[in-house]
Amino acid sequence: MFTKILIANRGEIACRVIKTARKMGIKTVAVYSDADKDALHVEMADEAVHIGPPAAGESYLVIEKIIEACKKTGAQAVHPGYGFLSEREAFAKALADNGIVFIGPNTVAIAAMGDKIESKKFANAAKVTTVPGFLGVIEDAAHAVRISDEIGYPVMLKASAGGGGKGMRIAHSRDEVAEGFARAKSEAISSFGDDRVFVEKFIVNPRHIEIQILGDKHGNVIYLGERECSIQRRNQKVIEEAPSPLLDEETRRKMGEQAVALAKAVNYDSAGTVEFVAGQDKSFYFLEMNTRLQVEHPVTELITGVDLVEQMIRVAAGEPLKIKQSDVKLKGWAVESRIYAEDPTRSFLPSTGRLVTYRPPAEGHADGITVRNDTGVFEGGEISIFYDPMIAKLVTHAGDRATAIEAQARALDEFVIDGIRHNIPFLSSLMQNPRWKAGTLSTGFIAEEYPNGFSPLVAEGETAHVLVCVAAAIDHVNNERKRQISGQMQTQRPVRFARERSVILNKTRYDILVDDSGDELVIRIQDDSAHVHHLSFEWAPGEIVWRGTIDDDQVAVQARAILNGFQLSHAGVTVDARVFTRREADLFALMPEKVAADTSRFLLCPMPGLVKFVLVVEGQEVKAGEALCMVEAMKMENVLLAERDVTIKKINATAGDSLAVDAVIMEFV
Repeated sequence: MFTKILIANRGEIACRVIKTARKMGIKTVAVYSDADKDALHVEMADEAVHIGPPAAGESYLVIEKIIEACKKTGAQAVHPGYGFLSEREAFAKALADNGIVFIGPNTVAIAAMGDKIESKKFANAAKVTTVPGFLGVIEDAAHAVRISDEIGYPVMLKASAGGGGKGMRIAHSRDEVAEGFARAKSEAISSFGDDRVFVEKFIVNPRHIEIQILGDKHGNVIYLGERECSIQRRNQKVIEEAPSPLLDEETRRKMGEQAVALAKAVNYDSAGTVEFVAGQDKSFYFLEMNTRLQVEHPVTELITGVDLVEQMIRVAAGEPLKIKQSDVKLKGWAVESRIYAEDPTRSFLPSTGRLVTYRPPAEGHADGITVRNDTGVFEGGEISIFYDPMIAKLVTHAGDRATAIEAQARALDEFVIDGIRHNIPFLSSLMQNPRWKAGTLSTGFIAEEYPNGFSPLVAEGETAHVLVCVAAAIDHVNNERKRQISGQMQTQRPVRFARERSVILNKTRYDILVDDSGDELVIRIQDDSAHVHHLSFEWAPGEIVWRGTIDDDQVAVQARAILNGFQLSHAGVTVDARVFTRREADLFALMPEKVAADTSRFLLCPMPGLVKFVLVVEGQEVKAGEALCMVEAMKMENVLLAERDVTIKKINATAGDSLAVDAVIMEFV
């Protein structure tokens, strides 16, 4: 077994590998760029080596620098994580040439399966069912259009060396193919150093289901069930779960056996994933094979009890698999949410900055529920513009799907992040979505459920009652605290605050009665049904998360102080809550409303990013839908379009400028 390994990656996956290596008694070496000198993975590792500037092309993607770091520290093997060099055949070969073990599959398997075009050809030869498409290299946009016309629309343009949704576009017409081809090539060369793009038929209303495989160097290959990864946006996974709510045992076995057959054909000898597109009728087609550890591997680990990183290390060291196919039993259900630094209310555009507050829910196992948080950040750290915007992967496991989803929703309510925009409000609202709860999924789920983009849920029904109760409970604690502070109450007599109060959530008023005479706080909401709620909790002023039970249901609500009240967040709803006496509530209703400034005459930068180019000039008349400029952030190129017919009055930014969110790019007449 190795005594020291190097992790050729960063962020949460580097931290994840370090945890298992530490458990196995193996020392670890981290590598880092200038942007990551204070990163968590650097602190966790036993040693760390600086490898260059922030840009991945000058640091994490430079093979020679990784090998030099191995030699400098005496690392015997390299775990590549995912992304970066993880599926680069040249990297595995270079390591072998220098006597360093690659903790991943052999180079033949990487060459055959790691390239999407070649893997399709190989799968066809192995009689694996594949999606119709053109498997050769596409010369230019015109060639892509001709091929798409032959296949039939819609089509998918994909970077051959791609992953993580980069270099991928869906096209429904010839014009969209031409535009998508240019963007896919540009993103592919930027992210992977390989601009080859191929085209395949896009299956309408598909589901994305993948099989986790594990092989050794002695010819043994097994599959460890499937993961459903249909909840995606921009072709990048957002929610994953295992097993899939679509599959039955027979379909699972057929997919697993196909995946194993494909792996055996290339003598696959590590952890890998065979991805399928599945129809709602349980038909399935091979998409590609990822010859690396997947981002979503934790859900498989939780339902099987298998540490995939440990198995990869043992296989790389030459050990045979001790797990047989008959040993693989799927237990319970696991759900994973990817926490991203992005603004879901602005089409999920990336966000960067300092994590002023970062407090994930407590990890561990209790009452049949497991909470796990894989992360590579810490409170006070920076979310950089140079890398993927993932902050963490929050995973919950329970005995069944419904309970795992409930646990995930509660854990998201407890996940506190301040300082940057993030997608937790979206993830929380998704956990309340009836279609998600029913398991009626497709890769078009987000576009179909949020056709006009994401807007936070409105406080109504049961959720509104929860927020009213929590607002009243916080107000009660604060009032009791005031009674005990010397000099706060200008009277010598005991003070009792009015039991009749009003809670205002945004603009909606709820009149309530508060009773604290027993062991619980009892709140009567005086609406048509006169709801009575019983609260038990331990919350102290200053705590961001209110935890307790309301009518015996466990509840977590985030509460942040605002002027004359609190901002409350729960189950995808964020509201301003204020608790008044009845007279104060009457007067509050008379207060003038502040009107937001009109920004319709400006093009504002929707996220921190780099201006790639400006496509218009001052004085130019532009029609609605025409491109104005392109801004690049976190490896994604975003073309900003005119929302209406305008004339360009002034341009404030030029190519190469680095802009903050809401910076004015140009002004309109």
